[in-house]
Amino acid sequence: MKQITVTMVRVYLTEAEGKLDPLIKRLHDWEKVRGVTVFRGISGFGQSGEMHSSNLLSMSLNLPVVVEFFDDPEKVASILEHLEGMVAPGHIVSWNASLMVDE
Repeated sequence: MKQITVTMVRVYLTEAEGKLDPLIKRLHDWEKVRGVTVFRGISGFGQSGEMHSSNLLSMSLNLPVVVEFFDDPEKVASILEHLEGMVAPGHIVSWNASLMVDE
């Protein structure tokens, strides 16, 4: 096995924004990234300080959602440019990582 460098990206959304499905469709159908995972949070808040949570009294449909994907650094740089109008500033985090691949 060998290691290659990829860029990991996390996109922070809430369910009520309605951006999850279009984002997944773009990453899968248009951008053809190597891999995507969606995490649904049970609680969270952002810059506004508004708490989004799930509890027995409130079956919230506005929970935090994190979309994580990775690909080659050059490809991710291009994808991030495409996401500028789709995701609010301050909601995307990225970093370099090593991916183990067959030689």
